[in-house]
Amino acid sequence: VRRFADRILHRSAALAVNLTRNALRFLGVPYAFGGTSSNGFDCSGDVQHVFAMLGYHIPRTADAQYDVGKRVAGSAIAPGDLVFFQTYASGASHVGIYLGNDRFVHASSSRGVTVSSLHEGYWSARYLGAKRLI
Repeated sequence: VRRFADRILHRSAALAVNLTRNALRFLGVPYAFGGTSSNGFDCSGDVQHVFAMLGYHIPRTADAQYDVGKRVAGSAIAPGDLVFFQTYASGASHVGIYLGNDRFVHASSSRGVTVSSLHEGYWSARYLGAKRLI
């Protein structure tokens, strides 16, 4: 049983590494509302694309991604988890991929795909929580 649990933990860690590595490959890609490709991403299109690179098909929009994830307590958040924010609409309207050390990668409407801190005033004031999809 212990070996099986160790294999699951190793697999989860490997998935997290691949998710975060793939997400960082798109740094600097411009923001495009409704964008789902490396020509331009919106936040949920970026997340959906990164997950698809690993063979995981997830919903298209931030609110739908929020609905399918399993809530993660603040102290248990791990690289590869999704972080959600309430920005222009009530509920989850922005999403990014958690990298660790309170940082996340996301498609920002003002900066394109970038890395931000959960502690930045704008993001901390709008933070809804984290969800684990895989």
